[in-house]
Amino acid sequence: MTAQTRDVLLTCPLDCPDACRLKVTVGSDGSGPERMLKVTGDPDHPVTKGFACVKTVHYPARANHPERPLYPMRRVNPKTDAAPVFERVTWDAALDDIAARLRTLLDTRGPSSILRYTYAGTMGLMEGHHAHALFRALGTPELDETICASAGTAAWQLGYGTRYGVDPADVAHARLIVLWGINSLSTNSHLTPHLTAARKAGARIICVDPYRNRTAAFADEHLKIIPGTDAALALGVMHELFAHGWTDEAYIAEATQGIEELRQAAAEWTPERTAEITGLNADTVREFARAIGTTRPTYIRVGYGMTRHETGGTNLRAVTLIPALTGDWRQRGGGCALSSSGAFKLNRTRLGAQHLLPADVPHVNMNELASALRPEGGFGAAFLYNCNPAVVAPDSARVRAGLQRDDLLVVVLEQAMTDTARLADYVLPATTFAEHADIHTSYGHHYLSHNPATLDAPGETRPNSWVFQQLARRLGITEPSVYWTVDDLLAEVLDTDHPHLAGITPERLKAEGSVRLNLPDDFLPYAHGAETPSGKVQLSPAPTYRAPDAELNAAYPLRLLTPPAHHFLNSTYGNLGNLTRAEGGEPHVMIHPTDAAASGLSDGDYATLSSEVGQAKRRVKVTDAVQPGVAVLEGTWWGLSAPDGESINAVTAQTLTDLGGGSTFHNTRVRVERAGG
Repeated sequence: MTAQTRDVLLTCPLDCPDACRLKVTVGSDGSGPERMLKVTGDPDHPVTKGFACVKTVHYPARANHPERPLYPMRRVNPKTDAAPVFERVTWDAALDDIAARLRTLLDTRGPSSILRYTYAGTMGLMEGHHAHALFRALGTPELDETICASAGTAAWQLGYGTRYGVDPADVAHARLIVLWGINSLSTNSHLTPHLTAARKAGARIICVDPYRNRTAAFADEHLKIIPGTDAALALGVMHELFAHGWTDEAYIAEATQGIEELRQAAAEWTPERTAEITGLNADTVREFARAIGTTRPTYIRVGYGMTRHETGGTNLRAVTLIPALTGDWRQRGGGCALSSSGAFKLNRTRLGAQHLLPADVPHVNMNELASALRPEGGFGAAFLYNCNPAVVAPDSARVRAGLQRDDLLVVVLEQAMTDTARLADYVLPATTFAEHADIHTSYGHHYLSHNPATLDAPGETRPNSWVFQQLARRLGITEPSVYWTVDDLLAEVLDTDHPHLAGITPERLKAEGSVRLNLPDDFLPYAHGAETPSGKVQLSPAPTYRAPDAELNAAYPLRLLTPPAHHFLNSTYGNLGNLTRAEGGEPHVMIHPTDAAASGLSDGDYATLSSEVGQAKRRVKVTDAVQPGVAVLEGTWWGLSAPDGESINAVTAQTLTDLGGGSTFHNTRVRVERAGG
């Protein structure tokens, strides 16, 4: 029978700045419903330009995975058993039982006994953000979503207020590009054509990163700094800018506040001192500063990697203030980019029922889930959706132990049988982005998107919003926003007179699918100041460098970094065999030949990584891509793919950053010893 296919345009829902507009081929051979068959990039989209990343082209294998949960399932054996056993149940049976158990908790222990835990498995405004409405209507503790961006967000807000970024299309105008703490070829791949265009026009590209990754190899120069010393390098650059008169005094006078305090803070950061702290050569520091000071425009693309330390917020803040000294914010293609999300001036007043949050609502920092799940934490039920905390949360062994408590009802809404889903009392099957309607912003460009529901939901999969609305009805919730449709939500968020959204109506967005915000072609958001209380870029309090509290020592001589893998997106795609094979088949820890020799390890050996928190067993890759004293393990692999069944986060701690309460995944000190097997 001949297959019937059609192409539809949808925006990728995953946690990536590119927010690609995808051309999705769907079809059926006539013997069953339509399925997702192929994913490529929309050739007509100005950002996506016809290609999808090496991960998302394999989305059909994920959507059609033979182990994808398609029906509600209830666990019938203890959660402490190594192999889960589930039985299929009806939606009514699952929802009635869950609602009854919630009602008992609400009546006997109150809403503080119910935990929601969620993150960015989908970036959709409906299924990612508004899905929280039920829990806010119930009055449950608020989750502080801090695992990724909060330290960077807090740092940016101190200096600039709203998170604006250089438009990707303007990057081609830059003549110096600094990729600082971001492996953009793996995590922001649609920036690469703009980098290439700038290079062809004469731009130089410098990568600042503790190890040689794909982006470092792509760059013209790689500055391999000691992890966590970004603030020191930024202050060293500022020292040279001030010393040589490479500052834009007119911009500083008009658009900034606190210059003298910053000047004083940078005064002690000579190239020699900067080199001592960062591990670079003093002449390298001088030349790096000279390049930034004398090249206009300079574009700095920062990533969240530098925030994954105790002083991570200060690291990022120091780096992002450099363009305020050089005046690059007045140059097309100059300035800095962390996130463009602030440009989406949507009406978010009632998004996710935020209007229901009382001032005294208790909070749970998502990085501290292991502690929250202790019996004395008081939770009797946990709802986990859009995330895989048994793998991604710090101190993951204790997270798993908490989820295995007999007295904790664990409900997981999922599209895959993740490590977390295998610990559930109920697995509720979720739809993918082609199977429900949603609205998408971006934190890497300026296009707002609408996805229609394109495919019928397979089996009995349902959107998050449907599940929570069904529970709300059973619990007698009357708050109208809990029951909004996507159309209701779209009308709400576009109910604003902000000029960035002028002319963008629900009808237009649904008709066109992806619409650029109403921004000028030469969008220069900080050319004359910033959206801070003073109206200026805030240079004070001046950032300072502080050595990590967890210093390396004889017991723990290596600093472990866990940056993203090229073929995974956080833990998404970790169940696809072709992508795990592309990453080496199993997780590898990279260590320098000097450290390997000191531990008696050879390439390919198994080693035990031990920290104060826990242990994990990994295969060793000996390479000079890393520096002595540093171990690197790329990717958040499922524990199911690891030789010991452990996530690498079994060794990471719940330590928080200096700003924003963020995660410190790159702050872990470990020792590496030979293991059996």
